[in-house]
Amino acid sequence: MNKLFLVVLILFLAACQSADQAPPADAAPQTTDQVQPAQAQPPQTEADPLDTVLSIQPEESKARYAHRHPRETLEFFGIEPGMTVLEGLPGTGWYSRILLPYLGDEGHLIGANYALDMWPNFPFANEEFMANTSQWLETWPTQAAEWAGESNTPVSAFWLGSLPEELAGTADAAFFPRVLHNLARFQNEGVGNYLDAALADVYTVLKPGGVFGIVQHCAPSEMPDEWANGSNGYLKKQFVIAQIEAAGFEFVGESDINANPKDQPTEQDIVWRLPPSYFTSRDDPDLHAQYAAIGESNRMTLKFRKPE
Repeated sequence: MNKLFLVVLILFLAACQSADQAPPADAAPQTTDQVQPAQAQPPQTEADPLDTVLSIQPEESKARYAHRHPRETLEFFGIEPGMTVLEGLPGTGWYSRILLPYLGDEGHLIGANYALDMWPNFPFANEEFMANTSQWLETWPTQAAEWAGESNTPVSAFWLGSLPEELAGTADAAFFPRVLHNLARFQNEGVGNYLDAALADVYTVLKPGGVFGIVQHCAPSEMPDEWANGSNGYLKKQFVIAQIEAAGFEFVGESDINANPKDQPTEQDIVWRLPPSYFTSRDDPDLHAQYAAIGESNRMTLKFRKPE
């Protein structure tokens, strides 16, 4: 094989190899403009546990958020998941249904009812009512456990004025929504001193530094003290602060989140004229509509602390 033929053969084979490796004529050229960078994903945020709890409440409860402001109220008092919280007069559980799933498995809800011997002072407390109420220490924790949803929040209960020794110093916060007026109203009835005894229990159950939150129907300061003694549902702010400070608490501050300037009671009015009770207008549609336009009562929201 001569040298010329060998050179031609090498050039021919090289040309074939280049053709095999080249892209087809109709292939789009690859440029850096066509390489798409990976899209940045928005950060994943966990759902706010209080939002979740508030969203699952019954519609009739949600309808009252505009008046009761549960999110703002609990945040003002600093109540958070995992806390042990004392709730005064939990009743049918409007706030308990929020607190139980919100506090969660690591939390603890303590229900505190009016003293059993205070209940006969109410005109509706007939024999059947008292028989049922006397079972509250057993029936309420069972009922409350059903409101906890998927959480296993422990539940305890006691009568105000009879705090069990084992609960002393266990609570991070105490919350009294619309509770104080009847304690003040019946303070000196029967075996009495109900307000003093209740405040003493709250002080004892709280840890040092624990918060005591109050939401209470607020009487205008110019109203007579006799009218604002709790029997009409209202108490004066200065009276509430004085009583709680006398029990050993420090006043931290107040919020207007539950204020309603439309509520301007006269000496002939009771708080139960307003929603949700409508006690004085059940047979008067026009008066009912008037009270509905006012909304729920004007309420003070006060924050106290047990000294460290």
